[in-house]
This record gives sequence, C-alpha cells and structure tokens, in this order.
Amino acid sequence: MAKAAPEEQLRLLDLQALDSSLNKLVRQASAARSNPELAVLASRVAEVDAELVRATTVLGDLERELTKAEDEVQSVVTRLERDEKRLNSGTGTSKDLTALQHEVGSLTKRRSDLEDVELDVMERVETARGVRAEVQGRTSGVRDELRALEEARDAELADIEAQRIGVQAKRDDLAATFDAPLLAIYERILARRGVGAARLFNGKSEGSGMQLSPGDLADIAGAAADDIVLCPDSGCILVRSEDWGNQQS
Repeated sequence: MAKAAPEEQLRLLDLQALDSSLNKLVRQASAARSNPELAVLASRVAEVDAELVRATTVLGDLERELTKAEDEVQSVVTRLERDEKRLNSGTGTSKDLTALQHEVGSLTKRRSDLEDVELDVMERVETARGVRAEVQGRTSGVRDELRALEEARDAELADIEAQRIGVQAKRDDLAATFDAPLLAIYERILARRGVGAARLFNGKSEGSGMQLSPGDLADIAGAAADDIVLCPDSGCILVRSEDWGNQQS
C-alpha cells in the first residue's frame, strides 16, 4: 500500500479545492460558449437576412419594371411630339394628315394607358421600398442584439480565463510542493475519476457522498495513519479527519 504522511495527505484537500475550482471554471466557460440565446438570435438573424434578400429582390424587380414603363412612356411621348409637330405644320396631303391625326389620337391613348401602368408600378415600388426599409430595420435590430450578446459572452469568457490563469498558477505552485510519488497517485486518480482526494468524515466519503459500510470502515481502521486509502465508491484518496470513523446517527 502506498504511503504518505498524514499531513501531506491533508494538504491534498487544498490541491483538490483548486482542481475543483478549475473544473468549475471550465464548466462556466462551456456554458457561456453554448448559451442557447446565441443560437436563437443567430437563427433569427438568418431568418431576417433571408427576408431582406426577398424584399430586396422584389424591389429590384419592380424598379426594373418601372424603368421599362418609363422608357415606354418616353418612347410614345417622343413619337407623339414628332407627329404633332408634323400635324401642326400642315405639310402633306389631306390623306397623310388624316392618317397622322389618327395616329396622334392612338398615341395619346397609348400614352395615357402607359402612364396609368407607370403610376401603378411607381406605387408598388414605393410600397416595396417601405417594406425593405422595415425589414432592414428589423435586421439591424436583431444583429445588434446578437452582437451585444456575443460581446457579453466574450467578456465573460475573458473574465473566466483570467480567473483560470490565477487558479492554475496557485495550483502549479502548490503541486510543486508535494513529493512526486504522492502527486502522481493523486493526479492519476484525478484524471480517471474526476476527483483526486476527498475527506472521510463521520464515516462518510465526501468524494462519493456515500456512507461507508462497516466492513469498509473496519478495513480503514486497520490501516496505518500514513497508508493511502481509497474510497470504495469513487476511487479517490480518502483523507481521514480526526473524527473520520464516528458515524453520525
């Protein structure tokens, strides 16, 4: 059975306290990184981004439609102005002027119809611009929320890391004061079990949280003070307090 002075075994509890703090900080960092609110906001960003793409596409299509309508109106206006100029000049045969007058009438109606179409498209463009602006505003709002949450997460992680560095330094300094064989046993158990050492108090292992059986307590009672005894449930080193074997009623 491995041995270590009772005083050295007792100091393992200080080392375990630092290792427990490190484990707690690791869990805190993991929780900060996996904050479910981040996933929810990231999903909302993706949704509003897709909505913004759709709104932008609709607006772009309507603006092209408006440009086409404006070009068609301008084309008719140009022809109409040319024909009206020729008609007002009075040059040409009576038949030509009659035909020209008929064309002017047709072009005037055509211009009126195209201007109605142009006006309708203009109204739809304005509506689409309003929709896009509203979606853009929501997109910016959700992105701001996500950015703020990410910044809060990063600040929390930075604080956790600063704490971890401080605890790790204390842990390294304390670990360097132990004899190599005892430290090796402790660290091997810590790596395998998650807990390297725990107090045995009033017949209860603080490593497992379980009350030891009379048989296990009898085995420990038969061990020397400098023997390293292990918890039968958690496998960690049991550090015996003065009242280790007095079971509470």
